[in-house]
Amino acid sequence: MRKILLIHTGGTIGMEGQDHLEPGHYATALVEQLPEYVGFAKIDSAILCNLDSSDIGPAQWTALTKMIASQRNHYDGFIVVHGTDTMPYTASACAFALEGLDKPVVFTGAQRPLGALRNDARRNLADSIEIATLDIPEVGICFDGLLMRGCRTCKVNTRAYHAFDSPGCEPLAKLGVDITLGKHIRRPTAPFRCSPSFDANVMAIHVTPGLQLNTLYRLLDGERCLDGIVLIPFGVGTIPCAESNLASFVSRATAQGIDVLVANASVGKIDLNLYENSRGLLEAGAISGGEMRLEAALVKLMHACATYPNRDERLEYLRWNVAGELE
Repeated sequence: MRKILLIHTGGTIGMEGQDHLEPGHYATALVEQLPEYVGFAKIDSAILCNLDSSDIGPAQWTALTKMIASQRNHYDGFIVVHGTDTMPYTASACAFALEGLDKPVVFTGAQRPLGALRNDARRNLADSIEIATLDIPEVGICFDGLLMRGCRTCKVNTRAYHAFDSPGCEPLAKLGVDITLGKHIRRPTAPFRCSPSFDANVMAIHVTPGLQLNTLYRLLDGERCLDGIVLIPFGVGTIPCAESNLASFVSRATAQGIDVLVANASVGKIDLNLYENSRGLLEAGAISGGEMRLEAALVKLMHACATYPNRDERLEYLRWNVAGELE
């Protein structure tokens, strides 16, 4: 029988009186809701934290990746119960920190709690249990019948059960009458290594019409407070150039040792060579984030800044397709 560790971090799925359960009670409650899985897998439970996902960040990412790494040899798969709002950030953190992952790490949650009469929690949990027993050595988000690559997933709806999507990346698995696995499931190419550090001195800047450069320059004045910036431009990487020179801000930031990673606001790949209004970013030292969206780009830059103090190594890491986030 396969062994699964279910790690509880909080979220809607455990609300309505279930938010202070001890690990043993939580596992019991889960089995009671899914009696058909009693003989399917042995499920142990641990409570990492019990937080609204808006309160989960680098400290919890570090604790979670350390917990998974420490228990890796004792279990065949992991399920992480997590609130939906920041689930893609935490999933990305695990994807980058657990290098050479050889077992499934499945994130799931719900739009309605397990105790509600009509809920999505039961299906998401049941699907996650089956996925956690399969040979899918990736970090994924299992929701509404789909397993999506964690570092390519974003939340797309707050009021529907189809809360997540992975634009530009096909699901790793589709769970219908049968489970259909994607042909693009990644396999480990290096020995397992846990690098659980994240630098919180990273921020995201969305390029908008009329963005004032003077406001941005204040971020660079005085004592350095940033280690990295995720820049979200228009389209494939264009920025306003007619009345302001955003590339000059990027150039000044990179000259100060601040890495600038360009991420995508839509579906497609960042291409800083395609338009005149994007080449300035490349010349200023910005790094193309490929198909990464905000969630993965921000977490990857935080991980890079904390893990690679040597800038050349850091930039090489940012250009490396670590977990399928770039393409």
